[in-house]
Amino acid sequence: MSLLLCIETSCDDTSAAVVDTGGAGGLDGAGGPESAGGPHGAGAALIRSSIVSSQHESHAAFGGVVPEVASRRHTELLVGTVAAALADAGVAWDDLEGVAVTTGPGLIGALLVGLAAAKAIAYARRLPLTAVDHLQAHLAASYALGVTAPFVCLTASGGHTLLAVVERGVEFRVAGRTLDDAAGEAFDKGARLLGLPYPGGRELDLLAARGEPSFVAFPRSLPQGLDFSFSGLKTALLYYLREHQTEAATEALRASVAASYQEAIVDQLVGKTVRCAEQEGLRRVAVGGGVAANSRLRRRLTAACRERGLEVFIPPVALCTDNAAMVGLAARHLEPIAWPQYLGLDAYAAEPALRALRVRR
Repeated sequence: MSLLLCIETSCDDTSAAVVDTGGAGGLDGAGGPESAGGPHGAGAALIRSSIVSSQHESHAAFGGVVPEVASRRHTELLVGTVAAALADAGVAWDDLEGVAVTTGPGLIGALLVGLAAAKAIAYARRLPLTAVDHLQAHLAASYALGVTAPFVCLTASGGHTLLAVVERGVEFRVAGRTLDDAAGEAFDKGARLLGLPYPGGRELDLLAARGEPSFVAFPRSLPQGLDFSFSGLKTALLYYLREHQTEAATEALRASVAASYQEAIVDQLVGKTVRCAEQEGLRRVAVGGGVAANSRLRRRLTAACRERGLEVFIPPVALCTDNAAMVGLAARHLEPIAWPQYLGLDAYAAEPALRALRVRR
């Protein structure tokens, strides 16, 4: 296969992309000063288009994602998003050679919208379909920068935080994972405690940029080994804000509280990622997931890796947050399901023991 129509609807972003899995280029402009691999790695697929229709306005009034609202909005947005992806790529329906779609983990209703659409498109055109795991997609985003396996990938989002040792393609083993909350959840709940609007992680990053990271000595919960823990940190922020309501109400001090809280999360993510690479004897480090869009994490991880002589691959923000282009980057390492055998394929909300990965090629 070469030209894939890719669909991603795992949470609250409706996304479609066209990816040339036979291409040798990367995403134009994907490199930048924070990516050691550059935008045109030899192993990267060519991203012909990537369209993301955000639902932030639909969920802002609720302060977070409402699954039922997300599912309905996917239904409303997906047809137009797919049409825009095809138009941007300059591709007609007859040019497509396959379809790829996220099947989980995520919000089950949202996933089913994307899966039903992908099945319908593939079945009507007698095309094969590739089922992609959301975690595989996030770690595959770095292939747009030319990273080569094996490498360590920090995958951090609102629902997942883990250290994956990518052995080949999208085949990985878990070296460490969160014992409680995901890093993205910690950012979002911290933002809510600070009175910031949705989406909280982005707003906290902007506020923290104006503060002093050493202002509050928030505790660092460091479980043994390479696992993470963030629930105690959220509690510490709650208690601090209760005890310092007057001071925290001023914008300058509020920014420093945000910066200190962010620093405690980033310290754990950076420290464990670098330690994992050193313990595994690997010289390449990548990061994926929505938390990888955090500016402080991007700077600190880049600096820590370069200080130790490690190559660091940080995708552009557009490939960190949920998007269909990363689905295509993962699909090129997976075996497609022939027509019409995928009609019984189902979505899954949770990752059962990081499920046995499908057949790779």
